[in-house]
Amino acid sequence: MQKRRKRLEIKLLRVREAKGEKFTSPAQIVLLMKNEARADRECFWVLHLNNQNKIIEKELVSMGILASSLVHPREVFRKAVMNGTARIITIHNHPSGNLEPSEEDKKTWKQLKESGKILGIPVLDNIILAPDGRYFSEHEK
Repeated sequence: MQKRRKRLEIKLLRVREAKGEKFTSPAQIVLLMKNEARADRECFWVLHLNNQNKIIEKELVSMGILASSLVHPREVFRKAVMNGTARIITIHNHPSGNLEPSEEDKKTWKQLKESGKILGIPVLDNIILAPDGRYFSEHEK
């Protein structure tokens, strides 16, 4: 009787190619996200960036209801780790048009920044979009 040998297969992740231009300002991101800003419910996106601040992926992390969206660091950073993301930018819309960050927004942003420090994937900015094209950038604030 011959022993069957198990074959070891190693699958490597493919490097995701960055697309488009280098992002240097929140205004560029707002242009990229202008259609998403008009969503009729609050949604939360993450832009995964490489070392040159080029987008690796634009990910919808959470789709909520009219005035809120559930966000947790586990979901925000899951693909960032898998993609080899260097840094992220978070974006969410306020269908009401109010650009003032809520206390929940501020709490979430703080939690994400702390998680990003631990993982070595910094959060460059947190942006709120209004349907009419206006925006709030925590970085610019």
